[in-house]
Amino acid sequence: MSAEFHDSAIEQIRVIITRLQSPVPDATTLYQLLAAPLAYLNLLPPKFRGYNESPLIAGSFIISRHLPPLQRALLEHVLPTWEASLVEGDTWALAEQYFCPDSISFASSAAGQVAVHAYSSILSLPFTDVSLRLLDKLSRSYPIDVLHSVVYSIDGRKGSSGKQIITWEDCVRNVAAIPAKASNMMGGGTVIPSSLEQGTYLKNLSVRCECLIYALSRSPSREYVSSIVYLLTKLVNIGLFTHSRLASLSQPAFFEVTLPVVRTRLSYPDESYAEFWQQIILSLPSYQTRHSIILSLLSSLAEISPSLDTSTSARSLVKREAQLLKGLLGRLDTDNGEVLDAFSAIALGREWSEGRARIFACWAAGAESSTADIEGLESVLSRVVDMWTSPEHIKHSLLSRHHYITALLLLTLNSFRPIESRHCQKLALSPPFITSISTYISHLDPSVRRCGMLVGEEVASGAGKKLDFGDWDGEDQGKVWCRQLRLLISERDADAETISFESDAKGATPDQNTSDEHDAADQAPVHSGTSGHPPRLAVMEDVQYDSDDSLTGYASTPSSSRSSSPTPSELAEIEKDPTLRVGQKKIPRPVYLAQLGQLVRSTSGLRTEGEEMQVEKIEMALEVAEELIRRKRAYGSELEENAINLVHGFIGLQDNYEIADFDERRQAALNALVACCPRKAAPTLIEEFFRNQYSTTQRYVMLNALAVGTGELASISFGTSSTARPLPANRISFPSRQLPPAQHKKYITGGDHTNAHNPVQKFLEDISRDALDKGQEATADKVPQFVRERQLRIRQPAKVTEVKPSGSALTRLGTQAQPKSTTFTEVAAEFFICPLINRFWLFLRDEQTREERTMRQPALHQYKGAGTGLILNAVVLSRFLSTLTVLVHAARNAREWLAIVAPDSLELAVTIGTRPVSMAEGEDEDEDEDTESSPEKSSNAGTRRRGKEAAVLTAALELALIVLDGCLDLDGGRSLGLEHTALLLGAGQWAGEVFSRLDKGSRVLGEGGIHEVKLRRAAAGVVLKVDELTSKWRRSMVDVGSF
Repeated sequence: MSAEFHDSAIEQIRVIITRLQSPVPDATTLYQLLAAPLAYLNLLPPKFRGYNESPLIAGSFIISRHLPPLQRALLEHVLPTWEASLVEGDTWALAEQYFCPDSISFASSAAGQVAVHAYSSILSLPFTDVSLRLLDKLSRSYPIDVLHSVVYSIDGRKGSSGKQIITWEDCVRNVAAIPAKASNMMGGGTVIPSSLEQGTYLKNLSVRCECLIYALSRSPSREYVSSIVYLLTKLVNIGLFTHSRLASLSQPAFFEVTLPVVRTRLSYPDESYAEFWQQIILSLPSYQTRHSIILSLLSSLAEISPSLDTSTSARSLVKREAQLLKGLLGRLDTDNGEVLDAFSAIALGREWSEGRARIFACWAAGAESSTADIEGLESVLSRVVDMWTSPEHIKHSLLSRHHYITALLLLTLNSFRPIESRHCQKLALSPPFITSISTYISHLDPSVRRCGMLVGEEVASGAGKKLDFGDWDGEDQGKVWCRQLRLLISERDADAETISFESDAKGATPDQNTSDEHDAADQAPVHSGTSGHPPRLAVMEDVQYDSDDSLTGYASTPSSSRSSSPTPSELAEIEKDPTLRVGQKKIPRPVYLAQLGQLVRSTSGLRTEGEEMQVEKIEMALEVAEELIRRKRAYGSELEENAINLVHGFIGLQDNYEIADFDERRQAALNALVACCPRKAAPTLIEEFFRNQYSTTQRYVMLNALAVGTGELASISFGTSSTARPLPANRISFPSRQLPPAQHKKYITGGDHTNAHNPVQKFLEDISRDALDKGQEATADKVPQFVRERQLRIRQPAKVTEVKPSGSALTRLGTQAQPKSTTFTEVAAEFFICPLINRFWLFLRDEQTREERTMRQPALHQYKGAGTGLILNAVVLSRFLSTLTVLVHAARNAREWLAIVAPDSLELAVTIGTRPVSMAEGEDEDEDEDTESSPEKSSNAGTRRRGKEAAVLTAALELALIVLDGCLDLDGGRSLGLEHTALLLGAGQWAGEVFSRLDKGSRVLGEGGIHEVKLRRAAAGVVLKVDELTSKWRRSMVDVGSF
């Protein structure tokens, strides 16, 4: 019976996990699934207790076994879908409890275990906006010191165990990897929370580590020392113990952040804190780790400026820093050999100032008044003398290093006083020392020579002898420095009085400061809105328009008996009143793409709702469409399964209800579909574009979606966002005929928005101009005078190439494979360009066949493929060619470009530019009506001039120009010139004929305005590109005329 009971209990939690991994039908079901485990752990907030309808059986939930699958199910399946609904319904705290339990649950042991597992679950999956926000709050509410208390107090066991050690090491690795993994998200354009930025995060981590060390020092144990040693080793590996000179805002140094608090703690009467630090340093297993920590500490000490200042404040500052070193690292004697060896390597192997030499000598002396640590001074003195007497040091060191080593030697000798002078006597009789004095005196640099003379005189004086080299007066050749050093060593820094500095006051209450910051961080809001977009701000625009239709209320005087007008917040509260909406159904916010598809395209085929319900459906769909589509981009196969249905639904939408921002939001949804699911959305858009059931505006929306989606996949910016910007001031040519601003903004049409914000046109002009500029540069290279002049003007001398530093250990630690995003070059030929070109040829064949069948009928019954609103009309056809030009340009790095894309696109451009696509091309519909009514005009119909529209000719020539420019860039035009010679020469002949006729004064239909300049420029550009290409490969081309 007990086995059956255990199996049923385990099955209950498995069912919850399985249901969370599957689509959840409604919000109430989700709340019930989330409430049961939280209630079992005593983490369920009181306001959600009503949802715990099926409590878990005792013993059915084991945190270490069942919590990680629950957290992963929430991160992978629930939160990407239900986040907006949870925030809107004020139930986000229910999901947040699974990762970062609130302050009410903080005292519970289960809360800490939830946080420990939350770190591993979040970091084991690719970051999203939701997981970043959760990690932000988690790192602030459960920092490293809190995690340590959780790990080492599980089940009340404070003894060491293998499980606790493994759990602690996992926690340290997770905490150390956060900034690098979060920074990797910035490469994709994601904005990470400020507290997760590397510099801010590492500063907070340093503060919390110091707090942990202080807390553990009150009850030290071997297990605690081992845990801190592992933590510091990991921090050294990620570069937190760096040299202060190399520290920056993005890479702070540990001691640079924590030294003010450390100084204050060392001033307490209790010495347990200092002893705990010394025990940690001695327990470090690696010499390199100990070396890095001590180097970071020595470089973070206060600067003594000027270095040889003899004032009381300077000497007190030296003593304070020496006492700091003594408290953290202990005495410099043989019993502390590991620290002594590391100090010797750092102090004598690196460049330091004389101010640091004063601190080192004071530390060696014990940093106490009227006493001296003889053993420590002797240990340091022997190493300094070996360096000072080294012939390599005397001959090759810089003057600054000579000053530092000389000052360190004399300050160390001076620290023995007034104990005894035997050390000076021993040194004066040392053969290496006597030899080094001779070497110094023979040095060519007077300043270095005086260093040896100064030491010789001081050692002789300390040994009771008299030695005077003389010539110490003056201001040159290091004499001033020698006099300052003599004055400095006349007294000991260790005998100085202790003075309180400003930096000490700042760190006087470390516990108070850190706790206040911690509490403030916990109270910071996690969500700023229902989505990742910034909150909307209400902006009052001065439209300079007054009308009785305005809804602006009148200001009431205090004495008025009239009630004041309600404020916007009051109106919002009134609107939310449930008693005013009795019987009205609220459209639920869609959380799955299938639900979004139901809103825009019902699969039942019947409309049972009223008009008001249909309006709300469309408004809800347009409001959430773009955000929901982009959120599902890397979320399983849901987007691919629903993309085609959504494309059909948004294309077929009509603005029958004058919904605000209808065109912009529909366009943004289609842009997102193409960018996030190009293999499904793009072919569907292309197929629908060539159907005759859509209006010109809808076709523009399809082409814009293809172009903008292509730009996003290819990382090309068109200078526009998914939401249309306000119209420019010069949009209306006659301001006197324009409505007042408020009314103009209200009545401007969607077509005006589309024409004013054509995302393709500006970019197409830029790439065409660039292609022409390249042609000018290539032509200029053939003129020797231009070549010489340009070289004299712009040729720059060779520069040293900068070597980029390799990634730091922190970056390598945070390297995490992100989901591979689709690039446009992968899908350009198969899903965009080739389907678009091939479908156009089929459509053109069908349209011309249909025209031929009706050409014998009366004019009224003849079908015209180039009629108003149809695809072969000049307006739509030119936009089609412009979009194709952008696609071809963005795909030039695709593998199929030279062999397939370039020749097919050029063939399409030449065909449209040279052959009629419709029998009615170039005709005016008004003229056709006049022809039917007038027999004389009908007889002259055959002689009526027909031709290409200027817009179509310009778009076709620009397409040819971009193709030719790409071929020249990629392979110098070899593949096009040798494999498609006839097509290339045909393009050149066509462009030359167009340019020749324009040059002779011929007019083209619709040539006026901007097309007059663009057409000439495009034709000339194609002629130059063809000439450049043929001149390069003329000898290898097949003679087309011989066939």
